Amino acid sequence: MTAAYPLRILHCFRSPVGGIFRHVRDLAEEHARAGHQVGILCDSSTGGPYEDQLFDTIMPHLSLGLTRMPIRRSLGPSDIGAAIRTYKQIKELQPDVLHGHGAKGGAFVRLIGSRLRVSRSCVARLYSPHGGSLHYDSDRLRGRVYFAIERLLERWTDSLVFVSDYERRTYDAKIGPPRAPWRLIHNGLRAHEFEPVETAPDAADFLYIGMMRDLKGPDVFIEALRRAEQLSGRPLRGVMVGDGDDQPRYQSRIDTMGMGARLTMRPAMPAREAFALARTVVIPSRAESMPYIVLEAVAAGKPVISTRVGGIPEILGKDFEAFVEPGDAEALANMMVRNIKDPNWPSLAMPDPAAFRSQFSAVSMADQMLMLYRDCLAGETKAAKADIASSLS
Repeated sequence: MTAAYPLRILHCFRSPVGGIFRHVRDLAEEHARAGHQVGILCDSSTGGPYEDQLFDTIMPHLSLGLTRMPIRRSLGPSDIGAAIRTYKQIKELQPDVLHGHGAKGGAFVRLIGSRLRVSRSCVARLYSPHGGSLHYDSDRLRGRVYFAIERLLERWTDSLVFVSDYERRTYDAKIGPPRAPWRLIHNGLRAHEFEPVETAPDAADFLYIGMMRDLKGPDVFIEALRRAEQLSGRPLRGVMVGDGDDQPRYQSRIDTMGMGARLTMRPAMPAREAFALARTVVIPSRAESMPYIVLEAVAAGKPVISTRVGGIPEILGKDFEAFVEPGDAEALANMMVRNIKDPNWPSLAMPDPAAFRSQFSAVSMADQMLMLYRDCLAGETKAAKADIASSLS
């Protein structure tokens, strides 16, 4: 990655938790090291102590600073005030690149970037869905409204960026083939994350790590662990790591089932720290795009059980033997039982380590993204020159 012609890059997204936040942090760190100026604009009402620590870690790389303001998840009147405040901040920062992540961040950067272009500013407008509005059902009114908005915003988009082929295909199916240019750039990991994580001597049988919301399947994990105990005829131990508004509901369910001594909840922590807490990582998600937790688990050498959703088959391979269907606690329980009884489990068809490391590298991801930024800016400069020449003729 070259530091020539340094860029001013601003990432805008709503919630600083989960995979989007991880994705932005990796890009910010890699691009800052290459000599570019990077900033982040995101919501101030989500996240907790763990996310605050992550912000402290990334702050030295944010020469354009960190701006946080209230940004609601759903569409509403408050978006007007948030958009106005965002516009003022972006105008002051004068970025070369506006990269929106998720539906709300993508809408803000494309509308505001287009407004800046009216003032002859040369700014590239990019949008990475990361699932976002694509999780909605096209048979429901809300989904159709969101998809119509996405289609409208394409006219103010210099490039779409998909993190998985599944995400691109879902976009095609729900919104339509992109009318704006697009590229597929997979998420990537840092070099140290490809080192194996040693399991603690007192480790639990299974780990759930992620946001505490039904979309990610913690409720299925709880039910499956209890059913696996019944099928195996012996008590099993699990640990759940993560934060979220629904955490008290899951804890209540654990207590009601009398599993509190065997299934414990821990606050959000670094994935590699969590991996040491259990032998096998379980991904019970109902929907995903290109989840970092699967990449991190494979890179750390952890056995994995996963639902067959989103871009996960692009990581594990379509023939991965430990896939289960989303929302099926019985199928997940059976796979858990197989896991604890099969001594050959670690040898299940996992990705080839060398090919995996080559495909999912953070350096490669950042390089590809930087090339895309420059291509978008070159296109915008060419179009601006053409407009000026036309107005003078």
